Amino acid sequence: MDDTLIDAALEDCRDKMRKAVAHTQAEFSGVRTGRASPALVEKLKVDYYGTDVPLQQLASFSVPEARLLVISPFDKSSIKAVEKAIQNSDLGINPNNDGQVIRLGFPPLTEERRKEMVKLVRHKAEEGRVAVRNVRRAVRHDLEALEKDGDISSDELERAEKDLERITHEFVVEIDRVLQHKEQELLEV
Repeated sequence: MDDTLIDAALEDCRDKMRKAVAHTQAEFSGVRTGRASPALVEKLKVDYYGTDVPLQQLASFSVPEARLLVISPFDKSSIKAVEKAIQNSDLGINPNNDGQVIRLGFPPLTEERRKEMVKLVRHKAEEGRVAVRNVRRAVRHDLEALEKDGDISSDELERAEKDLERITHEFVVEIDRVLQHKEQELLEV
């Protein structure tokens, strides 16, 4: 019985840490590299008939060239609202509207801007690591409560804590790996 309590706690821990890593990856995808990517704009909120709607629900995206993103609104009457949302975003790109589609041309990043972006993704990676450590702390607290209640022995608690450390290390390494990949992508000219 006590092993199942520990296993359940550790599985819950893995699940929450997976979500923290996935969130960190999603944060990274919103950081602009020199390439065009739908991830940069798909979460933008567009005022569509008085309601804020994510752009991915209003349009399809294509990347015909490395530095060009084409947005094709499903409803052509929403093209002005989409254009306005892009102009109001922090992308720093002027949309080019031909009445049917919106084209976003991404200029190459300057060296200074690349370094700023690397700092930004490092900060986001640290937030991801902190989230993973917060999950570890909560699970450790739960395991200590199980021992205090007499549901598990102190030896089992010690073994579970070692497993918890190993799991935490795996997910921190995963965040570091994703960070390294994103840094390489940002510094690539």
